[in-house]
Amino acid sequence: MAVPKSKVSKQRRNKRRSSVWKLETPSVNVCPKCVAYRLPHRVCKSCMTYNGHDLSKPEAAPAK
Repeated sequence: MAVPKSKVSKQRRNKRRSSVWKLETPSVNVCPKCVAYRLPHRVCKSCMTYNGHDLSKPEAAPAK
């Protein structure tokens, strides 16, 4: 059975775990229509467009 030969100090243990909390910041794009900042692959909150389509008003469903 593997047993550590000596105690690992708190400083040495914390050094090993120090990079766990570092996260990358999300990238920010500019909306091509209204030039507002938005997250990529999401609807622009100011003009409600995504990929050139206006999503502010729902499209009419075809009648059967």
